[in-house]
Amino acid sequence: ATWANLGLQDSSSPLMEQLNFFHDHTLLILTMITILVGYIMGMLMFNKFTNRYLLHGQTIEIIWTVLPAIILMFIAFPSLRLLYLMDEINTPSITLKSIGHQWYWSYEYSDFLNLEFDSYMVPTNELETNGFRLLDVDNRVVLPMNNQIRILVTATDVLHSWTVPSLGVKVDATPGRLNQINFLINRPGLFFGQCSEICGANHSFM
Repeated sequence: ATWANLGLQDSSSPLMEQLNFFHDHTLLILTMITILVGYIMGMLMFNKFTNRYLLHGQTIEIIWTVLPAIILMFIAFPSLRLLYLMDEINTPSITLKSIGHQWYWSYEYSDFLNLEFDSYMVPTNELETNGFRLLDVDNRVVLPMNNQIRILVTATDVLHSWTVPSLGVKVDATPGRLNQINFLINRPGLFFGQCSEICGANHSFM
């Protein structure tokens, strides 16, 4: 993410790349629909044509019923494909368990014995000069690149949501329930995310 960035973040996983493409694809369709409808409405406002004998137009009514249905299919099929791809669980190389608390995350590397830690946001007054305000934490999660990673997400108190936009990952953390998601990181980097479910006073600080 950069300052004043209006678009989506650069993708760091194949799924986010596909989501970016789907966003652009849908936006193009919406732009074309908006231009067409705007043009027709403009023409209706400003022309002086009349037809005293026009009672019905079967052909045009069939066209403007069928055409939107076909356009919707061009949005629905890629969308469904992506939904199924995001739900697919491949054989994970590593499993990370993420537990939401008010207002910090706990992490457990389930494949190793006794490897768990808490991750708190660094307060602005303790931040180093090159730190990222409201994003940096005291203990970062380290994950391997080009490996299937499984994240198990839950919470201990209220609803939270574990989110990393550049990986295309957003999972609700619900008390008493374990949600899982799969992803693959295809480039090295430092990726940030924030809790995306309103969870109380310090929601903006986890």
